[in-house]
Amino acid sequence: MNPVPLNRTLEQELNALLRGASMECLVCGEFVMQLPHGGGIFCPECGSGLGSEAAAEPAEPVSRSRGR
Repeated sequence: MNPVPLNRTLEQELNALLRGASMECLVCGEFVMQLPHGGGIFCPECGSGLGSEAAAEPAEPVSRSRGR
C-alpha cells in the first residue's frame, strides 16, 4: 500500500482554519489563537491574522479635548 499525498488548496486551508478544524498558522506553522467574539484567528508567533476587516484595523485614539 503506497501513501497518497494530500494536496489541499489555499481556500481549503483557510476554511479549515476558520471553522476550527485546523489550528496551524499558514505562514509559520505555529498554533493560532481564536480572537474573542468571533473576531477571527491570530498567530502570536508571526503576527498574521485572519478574520473580519474590523477586527484587523487598529483602534483610533480617543480625543479628550472638549472644545476648550
